[in-house]
Amino acid sequence: MLGNNYWMFVETEENAAITRSLGYEIFGVGPKYRKRANRMQKNDRVIFYTSLTRKWTASATITKKCFEDSTVVWKPESTPNEFKFRVELKPDYILDESEYLDGLKIGPGLEYVRKWPTENWPLAFWDRLHLLPQRDFKLLEGEMMRIKTGSPTETASNRKSGRSSKRYPQGANLRNSGANPTSKKYTQSA
Repeated sequence: MLGNNYWMFVETEENAAITRSLGYEIFGVGPKYRKRANRMQKNDRVIFYTSLTRKWTASATITKKCFEDSTVVWKPESTPNEFKFRVELKPDYILDESEYLDGLKIGPGLEYVRKWPTENWPLAFWDRLHLLPQRDFKLLEGEMMRIKTGSPTETASNRKSGRSSKRYPQGANLRNSGANPTSKKYTQSA
């Protein structure tokens, strides 16, 4: 079954490194985002964005709907409830650092940022959690797939549904430098 929603998770550099070290298998948000987190369902799709560098780093599929866990994973450690609404994920495309999608090249053309003046498009991604238009998600994930496989004809979303996708313009000229890193399994504490 194809996911109904396309999410973008925005992280700081420090927390992006933590999420990456966990293999993009878990993500958490705070009470401010509880309603949106509770809308997340199995097979919804997600894409990761790092705010300071303005880069997209990975895509994944939600494998377990939202649950609560206050185990400290992300920074700052003094506020464990800041990330207690969590979803489990299966990574689809993990880009190496040299392959990250450049937000300065792709961001201004996204449908999601149209309500902001072109020069202020990064303000669209100020919050930690966003519901993206399917078109934007497929553009971003299609570029990730092109980098990893050399073929922009199919995204993970379409692979799962058996549908083909359109060929999207290439937003960033990035190298294909190999396979995804292995991931560490996050274990939920009791």
